[in-house]
Amino acid sequence: MVSNKCDIVKKWVDDRLNVTVPVQTVPYSVYERAGITWDILRTDLIHPVCSGNKLFKLKYYLLDATQKNYTKIQTEGGPWSNHIVATAFAAKEIGLTAMGIIHGDEPTEKSRALQDAENYGMELHYKGWGLSTTNSDHFADTFQIPQGGFGHLGVKGAKEIIPQKLSKEYSHIICAVGTGTMLAGMSMAAPNTNVIGIPVLKNTNITLPIQQLIGTLPLRLIHDYHFGGYAKKTNELLNFMNQFYSISKIPLDFVYTGKLMFAIHDLIQNKYFPEGSKILAIHSGGLQGNRSLTKGELIF
Repeated sequence: MVSNKCDIVKKWVDDRLNVTVPVQTVPYSVYERAGITWDILRTDLIHPVCSGNKLFKLKYYLLDATQKNYTKIQTEGGPWSNHIVATAFAAKEIGLTAMGIIHGDEPTEKSRALQDAENYGMELHYKGWGLSTTNSDHFADTFQIPQGGFGHLGVKGAKEIIPQKLSKEYSHIICAVGTGTMLAGMSMAAPNTNVIGIPVLKNTNITLPIQQLIGTLPLRLIHDYHFGGYAKKTNELLNFMNQFYSISKIPLDFVYTGKLMFAIHDLIQNKYFPEGSKILAIHSGGLQGNRSLTKGELIF
């Protein structure tokens, strides 16, 4: 019975991940430096809800929960968390009950992300109430998925984002960094490539936690492109996102991928990458975060 349920869950996940993910070359006019190739892996196109890296990071947690015969899963995140929405949707689709621990007090008006999660059947609790997920009977018999999928199972899934053939074609692979789960997976998938992470949080120290997961595999973090901190933005960032879209027709979000692409553009302009470099950026989805912006701030 458990094995059959695992097969169903695995098929559901694989059916959504086993798609051809396009690689799109950024037009030269975005960065205007000869001798550099900049491509983007468009994982944002995988699925309208579980887009980008989200389902990859959830994959082995969902399988493990099913194998262990859990019927309830629980994870945590902020009020605009893509991870929360993706977990809620996946749980609904495969027949699990989902609970989300949301950072902060219950808002007077829920974000659209939280509304989506509730519409998918997730039961929301708020950390501002002093809720403990480890000492509460409410969370007994509940499978715990760490925030952002950070852990060995999340890294195992993130390792599958880059097809093996692609991992050998590039001199640099670059992704945005929140919890560091995807960055850890990238490092394992391409151990002989320059793997770079662009943290979107200010003053974050995630090198040690990542190395505890993956050992001493080489990776580099560049901390200069957080634009003030998590989910912070400036007119400069939004203007870049609009310009980037007008030239490439690739939509970005201001929390993760906008900062990532701005960083790559700026690093190219400042000759960080040697001539002949071939760069692969990971578009990790998360576009629903743009719904918090005022209408008209973005042109897409």
